[in-house]
Amino acid sequence: MSSLRHNCLLVVILVFFASSCKEKPAATDSKTETEEELVQRALEIHKRVLTLDTHADTPLRMIEPGFDMAERHDPNETGSKVDYPRMKEGDLDAIFFAAFVAQDIRDDDGNTRAKALCLQMIDSVVASTDRNSDIVGLALNPDDAYALEKEGKRAIYIGIENGYPIGDDLSNVELYFNKGVRYITLVHSSNNDLADSATDSNGTEHGGLSTFGEKVVGEMNRLGIMVDVSHGNDSLFYDTISLSKAPIIASHSNARVVTDHQRNMTDDMLKLMAENGGVVQLTMLADYLRTAPPNAARDSAMTELRANMKPISEMTDEERAEIRKSFQELNEKYPNPPATVTHVVNHIDHIVKIAGIDHVGIGCDFDGGGGIEGVFDASEVMNITIELVRRGYTEEAIEKIWGGNLIRVFKEVQAIAEQLQSEGAS
Repeated sequence: MSSLRHNCLLVVILVFFASSCKEKPAATDSKTETEEELVQRALEIHKRVLTLDTHADTPLRMIEPGFDMAERHDPNETGSKVDYPRMKEGDLDAIFFAAFVAQDIRDDDGNTRAKALCLQMIDSVVASTDRNSDIVGLALNPDDAYALEKEGKRAIYIGIENGYPIGDDLSNVELYFNKGVRYITLVHSSNNDLADSATDSNGTEHGGLSTFGEKVVGEMNRLGIMVDVSHGNDSLFYDTISLSKAPIIASHSNARVVTDHQRNMTDDMLKLMAENGGVVQLTMLADYLRTAPPNAARDSAMTELRANMKPISEMTDEERAEIRKSFQELNEKYPNPPATVTHVVNHIDHIVKIAGIDHVGIGCDFDGGGGIEGVFDASEVMNITIELVRRGYTEEAIEKIWGGNLIRVFKEVQAIAEQLQSEGAS
C-alpha cells in the first residue's frame, strides 16, 4: 500500500508539473516579446476590433468651399485632422461627426442662425457620404458600424455639439433626429437655454438643467438620441443622470483626479456613470490630459487672439490660413509641455479603476482642438491601442474601450426609446 501511495503521489506531481509547463511558455513569450512584436500584436488587435471615435468637429471643415473629405490633407498645412484616407490609415472604422455651433445671442434671430448653420453642417455630412458611398456610409443605428465595417467602409454617425440650435422649440429635437442625429451635447463653453456650462465666466444660470432642458432630455429619451453631458457643469451632470430614463454619455471628457480641470469628471461622477450604465469617452485635448504650468503671457495672448476671431464658418480661406499661422506662432513663442499617449492611457486606467472596464471609450475631439503627441490626427489613433497592449489590456477589454461600450449604450438608448414610444401609443 505504501508503494502504491508513493506511485499515485508521483503521478499527481508529474501531472501538476506537466500542466504548469503548458502555461509557462505563454508567460515566457510575454516576457521576451520584443517591442516590434508587441506593436505588431497591437496593430492586429486594432484591426480586428471595431474602432469608434465619438467626437470630431469635422463638419466645420466640410462646409468650407472646396474641402474634399476623400482627399488626404496635411494637418500641418491645413489644420485638418480627419478625412477618409486618414481614417483608413489609422484603421478608424467609425466616427461621430459633431455639428458644432458656437454659443451666440439667445434670441429668435440667434436661434434661427444657429439652426440654419447646424442644418447646413448635417446636410454636408450626408452629402459627403453620398458622394463617397464606395468608401463610407451614413450610419443611423448601432449595428450599422459593424455592417459597414464588413463592407470595408467607414461608418459616419452624426451628433450635435451644443443644444443652442434647438433654440426654444422642442420640435427641433425630432427634426434633428430625422436628419440622422444620434447624440446631442446639451451645452458648450457658455450657458444656453437648456443648461449650464462648466466654463461660463459668469457662473451658473439654471443650477444645472433648465426647465426646458429637462423637456429636451425627455424628448431625446423618447426618440432614441444619446444625451451627452460633456462641457456641462457638475450640477448639469447630476440633474441629467437623475432625470434620464436611458444611460447617458460624455462624448469627450476625462478624469478630474488625474487632471484637475472643471471639464473633467470627478470620481463620484465616474461611479454614478457606472451605476447608470453610461460611458465616458476619453478626449485628446491637451489641457484635459495634463496640467500645464502657469503661463500668464501665453494665456493673455491666446485670449486676445480668440477675442478678435470671426467664427470659423464666416472666414475666407485666406483668413483661416492666417489664423492658423497666428496660433502656430503663438505656440512657438509660448510653448506648453505636450500631452502624450501616456497621459491618455493614464486617464483610461483611472476610469477603469473607478467605474470599470464597461464605462470608458474614445472621443478624440479632432478638428475641435484635439490632437496630441502620438495621436495628432486620425491616422495615428492606433497608438492608443499600442499603449493599451503595452499596459496589459486584453483584446476583449480593448474592444470595449474602442467601441463596444458606446455601442452597448447606443442599443440601450434605442431600446428604451421603443419602450417609451410603445407606452405613449397605448
